[in-house]
Amino acid sequence: MSNETTQQAANQFLNRSQAAEFLSLQKSTLEAWAIRGGGPAFVKFGRAVRYRISDLENYIKNQTRQNTIEA
Repeated sequence: MSNETTQQAANQFLNRSQAAEFLSLQKSTLEAWAIRGGGPAFVKFGRAVRYRISDLENYIKNQTRQNTIEA
């Protein structure tokens, strides 16, 4: 896969159900995070909520911990 193709794939959008599956979470978890904050970044197109694959990957990266003491 070329770098351009990889970048295009990372910028594709998933709906909330697809994003929840990507993260192995319940859709309701993403809904709660969207209200309270603390979850991955998302984009709103009117009433439609979409998640960029690159934002989901960044969220995973930022949640990685080496031990349970880390905040």
